Amino acid sequence: MNSYSENLTCFNVFGEDNSWLLDVYKKHGGYKAWQRIIDGEITATQIIDEVKASGLRGRGGAGFPTGLKWSFMPRDADGQKYLVCNSDESEPGTCHDREVLRYNPHSLIEGMAIAGYSMGATVGYNYIRGEFIDEPVPRFEAALKEAYAAELLGRNIKNSGIDFDLHTFVGAGAYICGEETALLESLEGKQGKPRFKPPFPANFGLYGQPTTINNTQSLASVPAIIRNGAKWFADLGPEGSGGTAQFSVSGHIEKPANHELPMGIPFKDLLELSGGVWKGRKLKAVIPGGSSVPVLPAEIIMNCTMDYNSLEKAGSSFGTGAVMVMDDTTCMVRVLQRISRFYMAESCGQCTPCREGTGWIYRMLTRIIDGQGDESDLDKLVDVANKIEGHTICALGDAAAWPVQSFLKHFRHEFEFMVRNNGQSTVDAESEAAA
Repeated sequence: MNSYSENLTCFNVFGEDNSWLLDVYKKHGGYKAWQRIIDGEITATQIIDEVKASGLRGRGGAGFPTGLKWSFMPRDADGQKYLVCNSDESEPGTCHDREVLRYNPHSLIEGMAIAGYSMGATVGYNYIRGEFIDEPVPRFEAALKEAYAAELLGRNIKNSGIDFDLHTFVGAGAYICGEETALLESLEGKQGKPRFKPPFPANFGLYGQPTTINNTQSLASVPAIIRNGAKWFADLGPEGSGGTAQFSVSGHIEKPANHELPMGIPFKDLLELSGGVWKGRKLKAVIPGGSSVPVLPAEIIMNCTMDYNSLEKAGSSFGTGAVMVMDDTTCMVRVLQRISRFYMAESCGQCTPCREGTGWIYRMLTRIIDGQGDESDLDKLVDVANKIEGHTICALGDAAAWPVQSFLKHFRHEFEFMVRNNGQSTVDAESEAAA
C-alpha cells in the first residue's frame, strides 16, 4: 500500500504547515511552469498539446478531456475571452475541491493562469460555493493577493506582454449552479438556470463572450503536468484515465477522508486505505462518484478499479470521485428516498420532466416507506425516471433518474419486501429475526 504515497505529487502539499502560503508552494515547484511561460519558453499551442497528451479529464463529473475542451476556444478571435473555474462543489458526498482551496490555493491560481494563457483568456473568475465562506474563500483570496504582490498576475506580467487577471465570486449555495451554464447565469447576476445549448460557452459564454469552464481539481492539476510532462501524468493512471484524483470516501467507513491517489486504484485497495467497512460489518453497496451516479452492489464494485473505463463497464461512472460506502445494515429504499428528496429540492424548475418528475419520485418513495405503497409503484418509479432522463436542458434530470434506475435494478427485492410488509424494511426484519 505504501507505493501509492510516492505518486501524491500532483497538487498535494496538505501535509505541510501553512501549505496555502506562496513560499511553501514555491518550495514544491510552484509557479515554475508559469515562469517558463512568462519567459517565453512554452507556447500556447504546446500547452494545449501537452494537456491533451496527459489524458487529463474533467474531475467535475462529466470526465470530458480537458485539453480538447481548451482547443474549442477561438483563441485568435477578437474581443474578450474568459476562463471560469467551477468551485461550486455541491455533489453530495464530494468534499475535495474545498481542500484545494483551503490548503493549496496557489496550484489553482497557477493552473488558471496557464489555462487562460493557452486559450487567450485574459480574465478569470473562480466561482466558489457560498458555504465555503469560513476558510476556503479567505484562503483563496489571500493567495490571490500574494500572487499579485509577487507580480505573477495582472497586466503585462513581468514585462512579458502577458495579461491575466483573476477574481473571486462567491455563489449562494445552489446545486444547479454546478452546471456550467447555470453558473454563468449566476455569475452575470441572474437566476442560476441552465441555458439551452447550442450555442456552447466556447462561442457564447460569460457576457456573451467565448468562455471555458473547468473544475477546481482539473485546473489545479495543470501546473504539475507542465512541470513534469504529459507522459508522467498519463502513466500515473490507466489508459483513458491519466493522473491522480482526489477520492472523497465517506459513509460506513472506519476512516472517512480525502485521498489523492492514482486513477485506476482497485476499489478493494481504496477500501483498505480507508480502514475497511466500519464496526466489522459487511459491504453492501457503493455509490462511486457522488449521489448522481448509479449505485453498485458489493459483488460488482469489489472487482472494479477506480477509473472511467472500469466503472462505466460496471454500469456506473467515476463522476466526481466521491465514494459513498454502505454497510449491510443499510435500507436501500430509505437511501433512495433521501437522494430523491435532494434532487426534488435542488431542481431549478425550468424543465417540466425534472420539476414534476422529481416530486413524483420522492412522493412515491415516501408512500412506500409509510406503508402505503403498491407493487405497481415500482414500475411507475422506473417509468418516471425514464421519462426524466434525457428530456431536460441540463444533466440534473439524468442525475435524479440514474439512482432510481440503478437502485431498483440491483435492490428491487428490498422495495418489493417493503411494499408487501407495510413499510417494514428487510434490514428491520432481519434484525427482529436475529433478536
